[in-house]
Amino acid sequence: MFTGLVTDVGEILAVEPRGELRRIAVACAYPLESIALGASIACSGPCLTAVVLRREGARTVFEVDAAAETLARTTAGEWAVGRRINLERSLKIGDELGGHIVTGHVDGVATIVSRDDFDGMSRFWIEAPHQYARFIAEKGSVALDGTSLTVNAVEGDRFSVLIIPHTLAVTTWGGYRAGDRLNLEVDLMARYAARLAEAGN
Repeated sequence: MFTGLVTDVGEILAVEPRGELRRIAVACAYPLESIALGASIACSGPCLTAVVLRREGARTVFEVDAAAETLARTTAGEWAVGRRINLERSLKIGDELGGHIVTGHVDGVATIVSRDDFDGMSRFWIEAPHQYARFIAEKGSVALDGTSLTVNAVEGDRFSVLIIPHTLAVTTWGGYRAGDRLNLEVDLMARYAARLAEAGN
């Protein structure tokens, strides 16, 4: 489980196809000793398992395997050397839940429709895949590229989020533009609420 609060921005160092898998090496600032082999790390949304750990200079490098389902359902299939990705390590008992409950199981890929910058902030309008738009509600939570965000407005399959200066500075959001694709995880509570409503009808 995760919170959607990004704790580092990693850089992809290598992408190696291995049959249906893709081995991805990511450099980060986490201390090497703080990551256990087999640990779950949210990588711009999808929860991936660290299968190799090493140090390269001042940085820690972990490697993950992205399976066919991950490559098909997320933006991981588009990742290339040099790309920056949002990182979050899994929660430990007693950690502060400062965002919202995020599983790291990406539902699909959303697309940025527009970006409006003002007062150091940015408002993004985003289009969700139609089948997931019904789970997105005004003032509800959503995870985009592993970032916990509050939905400001909803218009059909489109919704807006406001990114504050701090988030723009410490995540990959500062570089996003219209047309960019984002990993979308809808709110767990909204999903279960919708499922219960369907069962009651």
